[in-house]
Amino acid sequence: MKNSYLGQAWLVLAISLLFGALLAGVEVGLAGKIAANKLNETLEQIPNLVPGAVKGEEVDLGDRVAYKALDADGKHVGWVIKAAGTGFADRIELLLGLNADATLITGLYVLDQKETPALGDNIKKANFRDRFNGKPADVALSASQAPEGPDQIQAISGATISSQSVCDIVNGATAQFAEALAAMSEEGEE
Repeated sequence: MKNSYLGQAWLVLAISLLFGALLAGVEVGLAGKIAANKLNETLEQIPNLVPGAVKGEEVDLGDRVAYKALDADGKHVGWVIKAAGTGFADRIELLLGLNADATLITGLYVLDQKETPALGDNIKKANFRDRFNGKPADVALSASQAPEGPDQIQAISGATISSQSVCDIVNGATAQFAEALAAMSEEGEE
């Protein structure tokens, strides 16, 4: 009897290792395609995130990439930046639209999230994302059930942690982007 349990345990272990290796292989094999799909989704969202934009141009800011939003004449009308951070359940990835001088939020799009279904995953819905439009990018935002000022976002009922997580991600991304823009303009002046 003892031998059959050991045999079954080794069989389960061997099958687990095999499937784990197969999943890792699929992930490595598809990593390039996944990255290309996210880039395409980012470029497609630029006109939705920055009013007047029709396309985007990638700009290297050292340790991060941003997208300069351009109108039909090629005039710079805003920025789109990627941002990511921890939510209630898992990692949240966002695209954030900013005006040309990066002082005003013009749009928010959720690229990826795994928040609680029917609660936290409501961060991807337009009625939540639109709450960020017109908010200052140079002021720390917070989520509240009863917002009182321009620096507060109406939190999703039952998903305050997810709502605050999005605010924290936006705050971190805008602060880092402002620093990167300042460094870029200092380099341009030298």
